[in-house]
Amino acid sequence: MLIEQKKAIASLFERALSNMGVNGVSVLLERPKMADHGDLACNVAMQLARTLKKSPRDIATQLVEEIEKLSESDSLIESLEIAGPGFINMRLSTAAKTAVVRVALEQKESFGCCHDHDGESVLLEYVSANPTGPLHLGHARQGALGDVLAALMKTQGWKVSREFYYNDAGVQIQTLTTSVQLRAKELLGETVQFPDNCYQGLYIQDIARDFLDKKTVHTREGHAITASGNVEDLASIRAFSVAYLKNEQDSDLRALGVAFDNFYLESSLYTDGLVKRAVDAIIASGHTYEADGALWLKTTDPEFKRFGDDKDRVMRKKDGTYTYFVPDVAYHLSKFERGFVKAIDIQGADHHGTTSRVRIGVQTAAKVLGLNVPATFPDYVLHKMLKVVRDGHEVKMSKRAGSYVTLRDLVQWVGKDAARFFLVSRKADSEFVFDVNLALSQSDENPVYYLQYAHARICSVLAQAADKGYSIPSEAELIDLDLSCLSDKSATVLMNILSEFPETLTVAAKEFAPHTVCVYLKELAGSFHAFYNAERILVDDDGVRNARLALLLATRQVLRNGLALLGISAPEKM
Repeated sequence: MLIEQKKAIASLFERALSNMGVNGVSVLLERPKMADHGDLACNVAMQLARTLKKSPRDIATQLVEEIEKLSESDSLIESLEIAGPGFINMRLSTAAKTAVVRVALEQKESFGCCHDHDGESVLLEYVSANPTGPLHLGHARQGALGDVLAALMKTQGWKVSREFYYNDAGVQIQTLTTSVQLRAKELLGETVQFPDNCYQGLYIQDIARDFLDKKTVHTREGHAITASGNVEDLASIRAFSVAYLKNEQDSDLRALGVAFDNFYLESSLYTDGLVKRAVDAIIASGHTYEADGALWLKTTDPEFKRFGDDKDRVMRKKDGTYTYFVPDVAYHLSKFERGFVKAIDIQGADHHGTTSRVRIGVQTAAKVLGLNVPATFPDYVLHKMLKVVRDGHEVKMSKRAGSYVTLRDLVQWVGKDAARFFLVSRKADSEFVFDVNLALSQSDENPVYYLQYAHARICSVLAQAADKGYSIPSEAELIDLDLSCLSDKSATVLMNILSEFPETLTVAAKEFAPHTVCVYLKELAGSFHAFYNAERILVDDDGVRNARLALLLATRQVLRNGLALLGISAPEKM
């Protein structure tokens, strides 16, 4: 049922309990696992048995009597039934059950949205690949997770910014420059030896060839980078190669339907003095020491026990360079100072060890800098990798990247819709197998096909209605439309699931769990197909037909809203 109705019924329980002399109890209402048990269930009587020293059934009996005394209960609850050891099962009134149809059709694209976090700013950072090669499957999973989570948080009122962080200050860029230079020399006929750390994919040959041809790359910032063609011009090779790969990565992300609001350079943390400021603040906090020629952060101090780090961490190495978590600390201080009350980092599970030291570094520096940064800043979503299977065999290599399957490979094989759905369809911290053949199949076993077919089937019914000369209920007509005939089991189940859409979005955003939207939509599609198979829609009776068409319109709207959040198309024909 709708969140507002659920809150109203919970309030009825709380008032009834108060009349029994019980206060301060949280009432949890859930949908029964079996539809025959009703629309809602509550186990509060079982929870209170020990406290009240009564049997759950006796408590439930008294509670039901108190609820039925409340005048407001009639408009929401048709009947209450005590089951098993003390469960209270409820059947909602017709008005309560059918309300979702009108609300969904009135609110349209905004159905499911709320304003709980209006005015609060959140920064989501994901993908954040080095501009040294094609994006791999980990980047693909991050891109889909980040994009869908951003959309989910917007439904809750958050002001969302999506950021891509370029690690452009490390040795990888120099390795890229050397790799392109050596490949260019080879193309000119020289015999060269490639160090083991060089990038060997075919894409390096493409960059080297275009560099020698003195081609021009246009950056997203509007700059034109023209290659000098001189294999000894390392500065030109570097600038051209980085711009070339940034454009390629942008193109791959667009193919997956992923976009960003801002691109942040790691190098700017150094040039703007933010790394030095963070390090100076951490030293001033008194939580560092020098040993073996290195600067250490005392992450094992009792003060930081809640963060769970198991040993002190090196901040500055013997050679004077900083370990990689130090610029991360400076970066996250920057996020907070830019006004974001929440920051979410979507990274691979291999970053698990860095979460505690980054948070500790942020906390120690923030205190010295006078910043009230929450202890959980930033939040992390850590994802595991996935395997790609095609024709029953795992695919491990890309013709172009050389050593791994790329994001581009995945999108080219199965298309944007299937790629996005499958990438977010499992919990981020679970491994899964991406079956290319399944993603391409036109059967109910393919969840993307199953969802899109449900939407297309509704559109087909509406088109048939128009062909038969039946009028589709208008918005004005829906206000007074009698929906009481939507009382059969399949319609009731479908309306119950429709009403859970807003709460599904709230939970998915709060728990950083886009996969729950996939689970919800599959259940919604299944319930629609069950209703469609159980009841004729285009019957002769105007009242019944219009009510059923209204239910289909509401279902189509929720399917569209959910698919839009996932970044997946909603075809009208299949």
